[in-house]
Amino acid sequence: MPDNSVTLVGNVTRDPELRFTNTGQPTASFGLAVNRRWQNRQTQEWEEQTSFIDVVCWREMAENVSESLTRGARVVVCGRLEQRSWETPDGDRRSKIEVVADEIGPSLRWATAQVTKNERRGPSDGPRGGGRQAPAPRQDDTAGFGYDEEPF
Repeated sequence: MPDNSVTLVGNVTRDPELRFTNTGQPTASFGLAVNRRWQNRQTQEWEEQTSFIDVVCWREMAENVSESLTRGARVVVCGRLEQRSWETPDGDRRSKIEVVADEIGPSLRWATAQVTKNERRGPSDGPRGGGRQAPAPRQDDTAGFGYDEEPF
C-alpha cells in the first residue's frame, strides 16, 4: 500500500488557531513557510523559493500546539497530505492540500527547547483533564467527530 507521509521543516507564519468541533474535539491550524535555497550554477547567485503550507492537528496535539507555538517558530512537522474540497457561497468549487500532522516538534538546529510533559488523559477526561471547558462551537465547524474517532 502506498505511503502518504511528509516531513517538513519550516517557520510558523501565523499563530495557531484553536477551534472545537460540534462534539468538543479540539483542532488547531497554522501556516508553515518552507524555504529552499540553492546556488544558480550559471550566475553563481543564491536563489530561494518559499512554499506556504497549511498544517492541521487534532486532539491533545491541537491544544499543545496552540499553547506552545507562535509565529516565527521553527518546527519539524511529520504528517500526511490531505485534499479538502468545498463550495463557496457563490457556487465556485475550491480545493486545497494541507498537512494533517501526526507529530510536531521544535527544530533544534539553531535553537534550544525546554519540553514539559503533559499528563495523559482518557476519552472521559475532557479537555485538559477536565480542568478547562471547551468553548461553545462556532457555527462554521462542520466536522462532527467523536473523541475516539479519527478526524477523517
